[in-house]
Amino acid sequence: MNLDERIAALSEISYYVTQQNGTERPFTGALNKEYRPGDYYCIVCDTKLFTDQMKFDSGCGWPAFHSEHHDAAISRIIDTSHGMTRVEVRCGSCDAHLGHVFNDGPRKHGGERYCINSAAMRFEVKQ
Repeated sequence: MNLDERIAALSEISYYVTQQNGTERPFTGALNKEYRPGDYYCIVCDTKLFTDQMKFDSGCGWPAFHSEHHDAAISRIIDTSHGMTRVEVRCGSCDAHLGHVFNDGPRKHGGERYCINSAAMRFEVKQ
């Protein structure tokens, strides 16, 4: 399936999040409380973004990760919408909106918290 076909096949919420820079409501995403061993992939292009070893419970209401997978090449964009300045994160391969990154993550891993929409990812359990 090519990228256009993958985008056309997205659920309504995944399309809204990844293609229209939307966000899911806090504590509603299917992957927020996912803690099984596995990997997290971009829902659009299947690029590996995070692993279970990078995930932590921040209590923010969205899946939180302290670092990205070395192959992810996640891009960062200054976001001044909603009357504040934040750093938006997008898939480095297909430019899908993923969420935002903040500087309140675990210090032992660099201090960042990737706050990512469940609707922007696919989870694959490790066998």
